[in-house]
This record gives sequence, structure tokens and C-alpha cells, in this order.
Amino acid sequence: MYVLDSSAFINEYHTDEQIATIPLVQEELEGEAAFRFDALEGSGMHLHIPEQDTVERIERAARETGDLAELSETDVRLVAAAFELDARLVTDDYAMQNVAEKLDVDVEVIARDGISEQRDWLFQCAGCGREFDENHDRCPVCGSSLSRKNPA
Repeated sequence: MYVLDSSAFINEYHTDEQIATIPLVQEELEGEAAFRFDALEGSGMHLHIPEQDTVERIERAARETGDLAELSETDVRLVAAAFELDARLVTDDYAMQNVAEKLDVDVEVIARDGISEQRDWLFQCAGCGREFDENHDRCPVCGSSLSRKNPA
């Protein structure tokens, strides 16, 4: 089973395997990509709605990797669907790939190179320079904004 992100519909991804997606993906599509979604749905594509417990598990994993702020609700639910269905996630989104890798969800990329390694991001204060494992709205020490930083 393959779980398709919107990029699969945009880039005309094709497989002979069973496919699934979530209803929120349809809202991201326009034009020909939306027609592809409708055509695949009409030919048997499974629409999956992941359980809330699984969605929360994906959010925790994304928080741990530092990717949560980069993911939309649709992204989180797509990873959750792939996790629940024990499916391969088809996406070009690097943050989704990183979280999927942490959860041992297989990923297939479409139009870009995939990630080379799973990362747990750090967050650095623009004011005082301190680093944090988790993202905050503001630095808890000086109140400045934080930016995501490669841990390497």
C-alpha cells in the first residue's frame, strides 16, 4: 500500500500497487491534479482517516525531531495514515520524510532527492545564542525568536 501526498497528484505519480490518501489532500489540489485525485478515487483509491491517538503520536515524534512547526495538519495526518496502514509514504516533503524515518515508515520520493539521514533539529536563539532541543515561541531566557538549526 502507498499513501500519496499532494505532490504525487501534482507530479502524476503512478504505481500498480494499492493506493490511499486522506481527504485533506483533495483540498490542496487544483486543476489537473484535482482531476487526477477524483479519477483515482473513482477507480478505488482508499481514503483513510487516521485515529486521533496516532495523530498525537506523530505530533510527538515531530516535536522530538524539531519538525512539528514545519508540518501542516495534512502532513501530520498523512504520516499517521502511512503509519496505521503500514504503508509507504509517497512525498517530496523533507520534514515529513524526517518524521517518517524516525517512525520507521518507508518513504518514496517523486521529483526531488530524499533525505540522506534522519535529524533531530536544534533551535537557536537569535538574541543570546543559546540552543534548545525543543521549539518555543520565544527564548525562555531572553525572549528573542528562535530559529531551527542543523544539529551537525
